[in-house]
Amino acid sequence: MTVALQNQADVHLALTHAPIGAMIIDRAGVISWANQPLAALLGEPDPAALRLTLAFVWLPQDEAEILQQMLDLFFAAPVEASPAWSRVVTIKALEGIEQTVELTLTSAPGDFDKRAILWFQSLTRQTIAERRFTQIFENLPLGALVVDSRQRVVQVNSALAAEFGYPREELVGQPLEMLLPPRYRAPHGEHVAGYIAAPSSRMMGSGRDLTGLHRSGQEIPVEIALTRLENGAQPMFMAIVSDISSRKRGETALQQTNAQLEEFTYVASHDLRSPLRGIADLVTWIREDLAGTALPEDVEHNFERIALRIDRAEQMIDDLLSYARAGVQDRHRETISPADLVDEALGLALVPQGFTVEIDLQGGDIVAPRAPLATSLRNLIGNAVKHHGGNENGSGTGHIRIAMREEGRFSVFTVDDDGQGIAPGNEERIFKLFHRASPGTSGDGVGLAFTRRMINAHGGMVTVRSPGSLGGASFEIHWPRILLKENEDD
Repeated sequence: MTVALQNQADVHLALTHAPIGAMIIDRAGVISWANQPLAALLGEPDPAALRLTLAFVWLPQDEAEILQQMLDLFFAAPVEASPAWSRVVTIKALEGIEQTVELTLTSAPGDFDKRAILWFQSLTRQTIAERRFTQIFENLPLGALVVDSRQRVVQVNSALAAEFGYPREELVGQPLEMLLPPRYRAPHGEHVAGYIAAPSSRMMGSGRDLTGLHRSGQEIPVEIALTRLENGAQPMFMAIVSDISSRKRGETALQQTNAQLEEFTYVASHDLRSPLRGIADLVTWIREDLAGTALPEDVEHNFERIALRIDRAEQMIDDLLSYARAGVQDRHRETISPADLVDEALGLALVPQGFTVEIDLQGGDIVAPRAPLATSLRNLIGNAVKHHGGNENGSGTGHIRIAMREEGRFSVFTVDDDGQGIAPGNEERIFKLFHRASPGTSGDGVGLAFTRRMINAHGGMVTVRSPGSLGGASFEIHWPRILLKENEDD
């Protein structure tokens, strides 16, 4: 008797320290002992209050009947052969709060031959996590699906079903290869087998084009990200599938536009230079024929005006060619010190001695092509001097501030001046090809258009506001410190 009591005490002690709820019950389901985790789960402050109550009272009627049947089978069998039993049910605590739990029926050790242990494992957190996953999965703006290790579709969201033109119920249970063109199916199986052997979150098809097979039979360009899902029963894998048809169309249109622009500029440069050179030759021959003849001053002046305009037209043709080439991305990258970059730009921009230049650089080195970034800064600094007002010939005074800061994935360069600024409504117009912000200044209005096109070609952007912090114009270059995939691809 003393040994039996000691065994019971040992079992009670073990169950007291168990991390999940436990009760000891007899064949009728009467509770003889319960631990504190179970009392907390059922909303009772004291586990002693559960004694002599029935285990069925927290279960729905149909689940209570199943538990009673299991108890009958459990106690009818010899102790060593008593079958363990588990079932997920919803219980209702004293305050009416419902919780999802997993019930497990096992034998009580020692002298508890007429007792069993009913374990209560709360699945509330797991259920909440599953609901959250389902909500996120379903509301993703991108297509998503879950497949098992046999490459069968287990779950699919509305976005993916819409991308491929299927009702969701037609995809669940089907092989994943039905969403792939036939030529990709064999290699895809090998890729997935390799991924299952060494799973890691990654992009599929890096460096090559991937396409999916729409229900209509048409192929759609896609990008796919794969990740493993933790699942107790069997490995699961989730794929995020992005339909990039719009982006591909945009890339194709941009490539065609750039190619057409470059072709136009080369043709135009050839077709325009020939008559210009012919005009220049005619003027030269006329002047040679008139050599030794005293010409009126206005005639000499007109000859000079013709020569000047021919030179300006040829310069415009050169600028057109430079503008077309500015749309080509420079692939050579190097580590650049912002301080060295600004010093180089200032040295080439020919800032007059009377100007005050303030420099405020906050940020680290940049890995980028040096030439386009240095050229853009030089153009903006030169623009600040040229359009300052009264300083075209390098005289007078002015104030320029050059700053840099890091903002997200961009290094942001700012060029401020205290000049005449930009008239309201012209903030975008000044970036148009051959637009001159100040008619009284030299140049043919290509500099800012050239700068924007060059910066845009490298994944950045340039904007202007007026008045800026110094009262004049304030230009900002957002230059990418971290390139996005589409900026890195050809």
